Amino acid sequence: MKIEIAHSPDADDIFMYYAIKFGWVDTKDYELSNIALDIETLNVKALQNEYPITAISFGLYPKIRNEYAMLRTAVSFGNGYGPKLIKKKGKRLRDNFKLALSGENTTNAMLVRLKYPNARIKYMNFLDIEDAVLSGEVDAGVLIHESILYFDDSLEVEAEIWDIWQDFAKDELPLPLGGMAIRRSLPLNRAIELEDILIEGVRVANEKKEELSKLLIEKNLVRIGDELLEKYLNMYASNESITLSPLQIKALDRLFEIGFEHGVYDCPIKTEDYLIPKEYQTLRNS
Repeated sequence: MKIEIAHSPDADDIFMYYAIKFGWVDTKDYELSNIALDIETLNVKALQNEYPITAISFGLYPKIRNEYAMLRTAVSFGNGYGPKLIKKKGKRLRDNFKLALSGENTTNAMLVRLKYPNARIKYMNFLDIEDAVLSGEVDAGVLIHESILYFDDSLEVEAEIWDIWQDFAKDELPLPLGGMAIRRSLPLNRAIELEDILIEGVRVANEKKEELSKLLIEKNLVRIGDELLEKYLNMYASNESITLSPLQIKALDRLFEIGFEHGVYDCPIKTEDYLIPKEYQTLRNS
């Protein structure tokens, strides 16, 4: 059975998928292929029900809940860190400052819009945001992915999205950023098998982190080198990415609650209601 998996070209997504790509994981009777697109493009395509399995921003999920179930694996959370709102050093931001965001449907965009409701927003590819701030096209912008690790010395951090999240969450919870979703039209037994394959892929990737990281660099599959890659993977593609923990589920529930409270979503949802029901496999085999 041929299945296309869509993910971003960012180091964490590449890392979490490529143990499968390199043949280190048993994919049973599935012929898996992958496509790499920036996260906001993936969000838009998820709204269009484009791919059977896709990476998404967690902030998007309630809008696609009827077409996709959430997967428990390949998840990225911030824990004391996350995207950064940057500006030129010494610049004072007005209430209606011009703000660059990486996409309307990203988690960070939702939180930043709630924090700065009067900001004039311009959406652009995340790779262009730093230059837009440097050129004065915008007053500030949110850096995501690897760009949070290095940016021009003339820029400074106005706010950490982690801190904004903490203000809204009212609790010490990890910051939900991105995960994976699977189309509901797939038979349930297939969905369970595919989730298990992806879980094993992330587990093996972490088990063989040094070997896999070296291969990714040698094959020019990531945008950063050894030291930055190690730092970035420790942040966003660690053992905590293998499967959702109770604390991560609590954080997702709070994110969805915040979105509903502020009119972003049309109804409140609980994460566990939208995961693949693994108990089906036990019942089927009993």
